[in-house]
Amino acid sequence: MEFVELGAGELTDRVDPRRVLASETVYEGRIWDVVSEQVELSEGGPRMTRDFITHPGAVAILALDDQDRVLLIRQYRHPVGMTQWEIPAGILDVEGEHPAQAAARELGEEADLSAGRLDTLVEFHNSPGSSAESLRIYLARELTTLDQEFEREDEESEIVATWVPLDDAVAAVLDGSLHNPNLVTGVLAAHASRAAGWSSLRSADAAWPAHPGLRGTDGLTPATITPPDAR
Repeated sequence: MEFVELGAGELTDRVDPRRVLASETVYEGRIWDVVSEQVELSEGGPRMTRDFITHPGAVAILALDDQDRVLLIRQYRHPVGMTQWEIPAGILDVEGEHPAQAAARELGEEADLSAGRLDTLVEFHNSPGSSAESLRIYLARELTTLDQEFEREDEESEIVATWVPLDDAVAAVLDGSLHNPNLVTGVLAAHASRAAGWSSLRSADAAWPAHPGLRGTDGLTPATITPPDAR
């Protein structure tokens, strides 16, 4: 293994796709598919085959009120057989919808709230060894309650909500009480950003080159988004 010394500004992931020699959809699901691709690591170099989940990406919203309380919602998650506390979230499945618009829509649909201010808080890949999903978490503030409540179906029909002090949510994450990745990442990021006077926040329309489906030729996010499965 080679060790390298990093210079200023070099601690960053980079967009570095490798040449795809063959690609086949081996499973088509209701929301996402599984693709098998043969990849060449370098020109004339080793080749490997990887199966992974395609995904349009998603957004989540950490809503923070003027008392520094975080909105949490609880719903059932069948793959893990648990009812979990989460933050509002949803996939980017509306053609042409910007992530910030999707975040505002999901906040209304899952929490009956509107935000006067949205900022980009943090981004991450849920499981980059097996899924193309990229997720952006927005910090939502200046909250108001919507006049209309949305009708919810399936797991969302059981949603209940609560307001929890941010510090209490951090403690519950660290003692192993909370497990949802959006909640864990968002709560810890908000705690760190608040300690720095929110100086780490980026604009709601900040570029998102880590999202595989949103990269322009210059590596920047287009002004509007077309989910990969709609292209």
